[in-house]
Amino acid sequence: MSASQITAMAVDPDRMNAFLGRMVGDMGATANAALVLVGDRLGLFKALAAGPLTSAALAQRTGTAERYVREWLAAQAASGYVDYDAATQTFRLEPEQAEVFANEQGPAFLAGFFDIAEAMFRAVPKITDAFRSGRGLGWHEHSRCLFCGTERFFRSGYRQNLVSDWLPALDGVVAKLEAGASVADVGCGHGASTILMAQAYPRSRFFGFDYHLPSVEAARDAAAEAGVDDRVTFEVATAKEFPARGYDLVACFDCLHDMGDPVGAAAHVHASLAEDGTWLLVEPFAHDCLADNLNPVGRVYYAASTMICTPASLSQDVGLALGAQAGEARLREVVTAGGFTRFRRATATPFNLVLEARP
Repeated sequence: MSASQITAMAVDPDRMNAFLGRMVGDMGATANAALVLVGDRLGLFKALAAGPLTSAALAQRTGTAERYVREWLAAQAASGYVDYDAATQTFRLEPEQAEVFANEQGPAFLAGFFDIAEAMFRAVPKITDAFRSGRGLGWHEHSRCLFCGTERFFRSGYRQNLVSDWLPALDGVVAKLEAGASVADVGCGHGASTILMAQAYPRSRFFGFDYHLPSVEAARDAAAEAGVDDRVTFEVATAKEFPARGYDLVACFDCLHDMGDPVGAAAHVHASLAEDGTWLLVEPFAHDCLADNLNPVGRVYYAASTMICTPASLSQDVGLALGAQAGEARLREVVTAGGFTRFRRATATPFNLVLEARP
C-alpha cells in the first residue's frame, strides 16, 4: 500500500486519538525500561524502599550524583513506579512497588525482566538478519544479561509456586521427594528451580543439566552459596543426551518450547525415568487458539518468543519452533509422540501451564 493510499483511507479521529494515547503510554514504558535497569543496578529502588527520601538523600545513600538521581526519580514518579510528595519533595516506594522493584526474594519481583528486555534490544541486529535468512539464533549467542535476567525473573514464580503448589499437584511425587528421590532438572539454567527443590527435600538427590556451560558454572556457584552442593550436581548436557539414571522425577521449567527437537527430548526423558516416574513440564501459559492469547500476558510471551524462544529452536536440529505460546494441545502432541501415554494439566497460574506426563 502506497503512502497516498494510506492517506486516502478514512481515519476516525476518536479512534486515532485513542490509539495515539496508547502509543504514548507504550513509548513511556519503553523509554523508562532503561531507567529501571539503571535503578536496579545502582540499588536506587532498594534504598528507596527503606523510606521516603529526597533526591539528595537518595544520591548520598547510594553514592550517586544528585542531578542524575533527581531526573531518574522524576521519570519513575511519572511512570507510577514511585510516589512523590510535593509538600516534602520526597519520593517513596509503596509496599506493592517495593515488592516489584526491591524485594528480590519476594514472589512479585519483576526487575529481572528488564535484563531480558536489554538482551532483546541487543539482539535486534542478529534477529533482523535471521528474519531475512530464516536461520536461528542460539541461546548462547545472546548477551549474558539474558541468562542472569531469566534466572531473576523466573525465580520469583518458582519460589512462590514450585514447592507449595506445583509439586503437590503431581500424583505421589511429594511423598517420594520426602522419602528420598532421584530428580533431574533438564534445561536448568542458573539452577534456581533445582536449588529450591533441594532446599525443600534434603533426602533427595538432584541433577541439573543444561547445554550452556556458563549457566552450569553459575548454577554450581549458586548451589554452593545455598549450602546444597552436597546433594546437587550440575552437568553440561543437552535434553536428548543427559544421563539416564532411572529418575523418579524429571522436570523441565520453561524450556521445552526452546528446544529444536522437543519430541526427541520427550523420548529421552521417557527413557530416563523409573518405571513409575513422573515428568513435570512447566511452560508459559497459553490457550490453544491465537485469538485467545491476544492479551497482556500473550503480548509479553509472543514478543519474547519472537526474539528468543523461536530463534533458539530454529538454531538447533529439527527446529520445530514451538514458540512460547504453543498451548496445551500442541504440547500434548509433542509429549505423547515421545512415548508418554498419560498426560494432564496438574495446575496452572496466569503465567504457567503445569503439566504432568507419565510413561
